[in-house]
Amino acid sequence: DDFPRGTLGHREVAAFEVSEHIGWRIVPPTILRDGPLGPGMVQWWIDVAEDVDVLELILTRDARLRQMALFDAIVNNADRKGGHVLPTGDGHLHGCDHGVCFAVEPKLRTVLWGWRGDPLTDDEMGCLGHVRRGLDGALGERLGQLLTEDEIVATADRVDRLITRGRMPLPDPYRPAIPWPPF
Repeated sequence: DDFPRGTLGHREVAAFEVSEHIGWRIVPPTILRDGPLGPGMVQWWIDVAEDVDVLELILTRDARLRQMALFDAIVNNADRKGGHVLPTGDGHLHGCDHGVCFAVEPKLRTVLWGWRGDPLTDDEMGCLGHVRRGLDGALGERLGQLLTEDEIVATADRVDRLITRGRMPLPDPYRPAIPWPPF
């Protein structure tokens, strides 16, 4: 198993917490709940815009996707498939299926590599600084209820590396860069 059993719901909520802290609203509202089969997470249903061709969209360099790509780098998303990009009628893009994020070891796998190695903008650098400060404060406290200390430290380390390099991440040449199946 890539991720410990029973932790996926917590990772989904942790991704929502990071998304909310940034303010990009990538992850729909997500909460933990007890259900008939035990604890799990519940996420707000997103009505997708049926007139948007997601396959065509993910092949563009749309700024909304760039935000999602940076978010994925922060949370170490191991599974950003094309079908996990949810366009809405008002033009917003949500992302779903964040249960395999926050691994300690690098696992970034995504279909959103259109900005690989590109310099980060001033706004993106500011966002990363905001996340990094949050990890030492209220965001870190919230994540501490959902993730292990090692996972939070690894998240802070990823953010520090992004800030130091000042560039969007590059695919790891020694592991798959795109999830399977990609859509």
